[in-house]
Amino acid sequence: MAWAKRIFLFAAVNIAMVVTISFVLRLLGVGNYLNAQGLDYGSLAVFCLVWGMVGSFISLALSRVMVKWSMGVRVIDPNSSGAEGDLVRTVHNLARAARLPAMPEVGIYDSPEVNAFATGPTKSRSLVAVSSGLLRTMNKAEAEGVLAHEIAHVANGDMVTLTLIQGVVNAFVMFLARIAAFAIQQALSSRSDSEDRQPVGGGWAYHLTVMAFEIVLGIFGAMIVAGFSRWREFRADAGGAKLAGRDKMRAALQR
Repeated sequence: MAWAKRIFLFAAVNIAMVVTISFVLRLLGVGNYLNAQGLDYGSLAVFCLVWGMVGSFISLALSRVMVKWSMGVRVIDPNSSGAEGDLVRTVHNLARAARLPAMPEVGIYDSPEVNAFATGPTKSRSLVAVSSGLLRTMNKAEAEGVLAHEIAHVANGDMVTLTLIQGVVNAFVMFLARIAAFAIQQALSSRSDSEDRQPVGGGWAYHLTVMAFEIVLGIFGAMIVAGFSRWREFRADAGGAKLAGRDKMRAALQR
């Protein structure tokens, strides 16, 4: 399903971002919130919230570039003729109807599947892309229904909303991963004399444990984000019906 693939890509990027940030922070020696006397939960929570949001918004800022690179999206010249020109005009007409502040980039990528998606950091810097399979398979009315659905995502600000949700999930993932790693390290070092014990939060074993928990918890977090995204899909269907008409939206959904 198109929505599932979109969320999988976004979630994978965020998990990678969280793990990368943790790795970089380890190299930079950041981690003073942990010490041998215990864990500063308040500082850790603030730290994770800030970095969780940063990672998520970096992913959003790079979303157009990453999608173009990973899926081979070719941006269509607005002055093109033929089927590609019709595609651009349809997207722009829908964007005007939705009162977007700027026209989205319109792209196409080579794939036999019938698919389309929208991405971008803001309503003024968005991208709507369709597969070559969609252009070959759907008639004009069906394609317009699909494109209206994607424009509704942009108009509703779904990318930013999803990023905020993902940022909170990232924060919980980073926080819980460090709590779990801290507990494991404390349990393993409990037999040692306190004077001989390594400072809590130090050592590669601790940070590798954190990264492992981040990956596992990130997968569960992605399920939460996917559920929220599914709800936004229904809203985009309703918005698309207003932009293109119920008949075209129904035709697109039935396809």
